[in-house]
Amino acid sequence: MKIRAGYQISYDCPQPTPMILQLSVRPERVGDLSSLDRIQFDPALPANIYTDSFGNYCHVIRAPAGRLTMSADFEIDDDGRPDAVNHRAKQHPLEDLPVDVLIFLLGSRYCETDRLMTVAWSLFGKVPKGWPLVQAICDFVNQHLTFGYAHANPTKSAWDAYNEKVGVCRDFAHLAVTLCRCMNVPARYCTGYLGDIGVPPEETPMDFSAWFEVYLGKRWYTFDARHNTPRIGRILMGRGRDATDVALVTSFGPCTMSGFKVHTDEVVETPPKRSRG
Repeated sequence: MKIRAGYQISYDCPQPTPMILQLSVRPERVGDLSSLDRIQFDPALPANIYTDSFGNYCHVIRAPAGRLTMSADFEIDDDGRPDAVNHRAKQHPLEDLPVDVLIFLLGSRYCETDRLMTVAWSLFGKVPKGWPLVQAICDFVNQHLTFGYAHANPTKSAWDAYNEKVGVCRDFAHLAVTLCRCMNVPARYCTGYLGDIGVPPEETPMDFSAWFEVYLGKRWYTFDARHNTPRIGRILMGRGRDATDVALVTSFGPCTMSGFKVHTDEVVETPPKRSRG
């Protein structure tokens, strides 16, 4: 299947403002692009492109005073398969984990393992390890939090979400990631495109979304506490410890978002008409 995706995001800056952008698809998906995923700036400006320590593509810019609009529109091929499921995936003892995975067991800015450790073990201490444990955590988070865009708060942490019981997709992901880490399951935060492909349209349609990955059975698996079911058509943009590492826009000065549009739709190809003769 083919997916058309992109965005148009605008910021108003009272003065020239440095920014780091993470708006491009991950290197692993570049080979699937059938048209370029390139950021267009209005007004035009240069960008320094680099790959960060988590393997994400980043752009460093200096936004001018006034309005800056960033946009992209591309098509990407997708295998059309839902997220992989393996109920037999085993949990690894700490000493058997690859060293580059260990960082995803530690607390981070929005994932306070120290605050939620007692909660996690009281809820999941008797659940079988491995896939059943992660699924139990997703079930809990899905039921514990109520989704709503009105509950978005850029400073909300997993601890806040647990106590407030409301949030957006990033809060579902942060809380699930934190509970997994408390239970010694390496978990990393993910962000990307997720359209309503293969599911009935929702009142709260998804485009940019947050989910997470866990390390079980010598590989990473995708989980989504917000939807709590395998989904089709994820387009990964960034991975990290939490939302700090994969923020779409990090500004180094005051600015105000003045526009935000995202699209993620399956491209339905019309079969060619047969000529009569």
